[in-house]
Amino acid sequence: MKGKIKEFVFITIGMIMVAVGLYFFLMPEKLAIGGANGLAIVINHWIPFLSIGTIMIIINIVLFIIGFLVVGTSFGIKTIYASIGTSVIVSLFEKILSIQKPLVEDIILQLVFGVFISAIGMGIVFNQNASTGGTDIIAKIMNKFFGIELGKGVLFSDFIITVMAGFAFGPELGMYSLLGVILNGIVIDSTMEGINLCKEVNIVSEYSSDIKEYIVNNLKRGATLYNAKGAYTGDKKDVVATVIDRRDFIKLKSYIKAIDKNAFITVSNVYEVLGDGFKNIEE
Repeated sequence: MKGKIKEFVFITIGMIMVAVGLYFFLMPEKLAIGGANGLAIVINHWIPFLSIGTIMIIINIVLFIIGFLVVGTSFGIKTIYASIGTSVIVSLFEKILSIQKPLVEDIILQLVFGVFISAIGMGIVFNQNASTGGTDIIAKIMNKFFGIELGKGVLFSDFIITVMAGFAFGPELGMYSLLGVILNGIVIDSTMEGINLCKEVNIVSEYSSDIKEYIVNNLKRGATLYNAKGAYTGDKKDVVATVIDRRDFIKLKSYIKAIDKNAFITVSNVYEVLGDGFKNIEE
């Protein structure tokens, strides 16, 4: 239960960030960078009596109904919560904090800040095995009927939305929107990699047994021992290998420094770890 509450807290934080980036930066400049929010911005141009938040809610509900009928019930409560919740937050912003013009006159600043804030929020949501809905559902439908990969399906759907934005608001805003789609994907990937970043550590030391015990008993992580032989000295030694998060790596490095300043350590960044103590492979 504690883990589930933590997941929904992070999803809520991500939802708020997506809504802030959209409402305060992208919507005032009519920057439709894909997804249900981008499509809502375009539709709002032709149906101005419906707010963008309301249109987002309608789009997500319609897409979920189609998705359930065509793809099945594979979306999960977290995705439903994230997609509908983001739409509701945007709708509340529209009612409570009315914005009449962009925060700054520079459209590039609006685009960059809007993309970065919303994409980081999306990355947080995706990291909790959820999504903000929208074109993800369209991509799943395309994957089922046409065999198109999910990533390409999302990119294709977002591209179509930016083309629609070009027809609605002119080619200049359409090109800015397409640039936003590209930046959005880059920032989402970078955010998820940063959240999941761990350290793969290999240690050669005279105190390998003590180091192994510290990893297992103090850091509560697993470790693997390899028998190795030095090429120069010919001495046989144990190599301790482990994968730990950044916070535990700092603790481990301090411990090794205290007991063996001559230890040989190699460290590599690992962007995803599946298995005991980390993310479940079924997720």
